[in-house]
Amino acid sequence: MAWEYSDKTKELFMNAVQGKPGTHLGEVQDPDGVGEHGSIVCGDAMRFTFRVERHPTDPLQDRIVEAKYLTFGCTSAIASSEALCAILEEGRYTPIESLKVDNAAIVKYLGGLPSQKIHCSVMGAEALQAAVFDWARRRGVDLRELGVDILPHEQEEGRIVCKCFSLTEPYLKRKIRELNLRTIQDITNATKAGGACTTCHHAPGGLQDLLDEVWGRQETAPREAPTQRPPSVGERPELSPYQFAKGIEALIEEYVRPGLRQDGGDVEIVDIKDWIVYVHLRGACAGCVGAGMTLKMMIEQTLKDKLDERIRVIAV
Repeated sequence: MAWEYSDKTKELFMNAVQGKPGTHLGEVQDPDGVGEHGSIVCGDAMRFTFRVERHPTDPLQDRIVEAKYLTFGCTSAIASSEALCAILEEGRYTPIESLKVDNAAIVKYLGGLPSQKIHCSVMGAEALQAAVFDWARRRGVDLRELGVDILPHEQEEGRIVCKCFSLTEPYLKRKIRELNLRTIQDITNATKAGGACTTCHHAPGGLQDLLDEVWGRQETAPREAPTQRPPSVGERPELSPYQFAKGIEALIEEYVRPGLRQDGGDVEIVDIKDWIVYVHLRGACAGCVGAGMTLKMMIEQTLKDKLDERIRVIAV
């Protein structure tokens, strides 16, 4: 599936991948705040770090002057991370003020995101919250005294609702309220919950039950058990394994290989199992220090954007 990204999203993504001056991919040395969100197993993960200009007497007057990220994810995940860092540096926010930078602000900075990619902006906002919690711990700031409610261990506690992405009931309820999520599709777009096997959609204690608990049961739209399993996000029922493999080959030949060969490299497909594509980097790519970046940002991302977002590329 090809996503329609704004020009700003594409610009930020390409600048980050190419390592242009002013981009933020990397880690802050000796950071004052570190936050993480997501899981590489789920396909999206972010490590966010920031440095402050410390106030000599009042830590509440610290100002964020540098922000960086390490993100595994799609085009919108990288662009959302870039947007978050740019917003913080341009605004010179205090860490407490930075909590006002939510996913809606990130989406606005990007000029919009496809609804199915909203979870990428949420990931950035969540990583920022975790980093602010870390800053507060280091600087001896009591967030509860300030009325700031940050729950860094929320995802580790409570009943697991979405087993595919290990998302808990407390976390999902909070996001339903914060983001005004009203349907199961809204929840999936914002958090990825229910985006894989879909069994948590209408299971007892599942996504629909959480919606009913938060917003009240909608009697005008009675819930009925589905007669068949609804399609998963990114599902490709129209493609046979053979067609899928040929699609991978065609995309690599048209979009990936020409760029690699310009730099003296190449890639060979070794095997394809389900959504995992095993490849072998050749030539200059094989010994390049940026091989991991090439694998994720160029090869995997091209296949995700143009064929199926669940594709993973592994070097062998």
